[in-house]
Amino acid sequence: MQDVIVQAFLKAFELIFSGNQEVYATVYRTLYVTGLGTLLSCLWSIPIATVLGLYSFRGKWLVKGVFNSLIGVPTVALGLLLYLLMSHQGEFGFLNLLYTLNGIAIGQSILITPLIVSFTASALGAADVQLRDLALTLGASSFRTNLAIMRETVWSMVLAVSAAFNRGFGELGIAMIVGGNLFQETRVLTTSIALETNLGSFDVAMAYAIILMAVVLTITLGINLVERLRQEDLPWKKWWVLWHPGGD
Repeated sequence: MQDVIVQAFLKAFELIFSGNQEVYATVYRTLYVTGLGTLLSCLWSIPIATVLGLYSFRGKWLVKGVFNSLIGVPTVALGLLLYLLMSHQGEFGFLNLLYTLNGIAIGQSILITPLIVSFTASALGAADVQLRDLALTLGASSFRTNLAIMRETVWSMVLAVSAAFNRGFGELGIAMIVGGNLFQETRVLTTSIALETNLGSFDVAMAYAIILMAVVLTITLGINLVERLRQEDLPWKKWWVLWHPGGD
């Protein structure tokens, strides 16, 4: 087993640094579908989460419960449903989304919607009550008060979106069923791992897995680093203030 892991790491470095065009294209396709899916999901997930987190209405607990339960929806089940809807006999067959990167992106956007909604709504709902009371005491309208709360929880939203991106980046069911794993067309990292495993090329499969994890870790650590630089009083900030006293 150790030999397989060592060979996998060596193979991963070989694939990355040898200029293998198919590897780079696979990583690009994975980033494209997940990035587009996350962006699409944010367009409707954040407004829904804002309503759930900041406003009270009848049946709110039920709506939140539905979104919370949908976080763990099996990707193969969702992929099968989307396949039926996007096929030529399906309701959305005229859009020709089946076996396309855009079809995978739409599927991932639906998959990660409950995650963004639930995490963002929880962050907004748990915002400091004193902040709301202070804003209202100072004469701020309800709209401005909600904006202030959203600004205070913006990094919680970023972390929610980051978690959703990672969820989409590593999913297999939708990418395999909706995308079809077509060579140089819809093949992404997760479907490449499944294919190479079925072919018995465990070193190549593990190499793709290492590349996938490396991308996820890089994005996550980058976001955490930006948050740390924003929150902590680091020496370089003092240097910047000394040389730019009029700047931010």
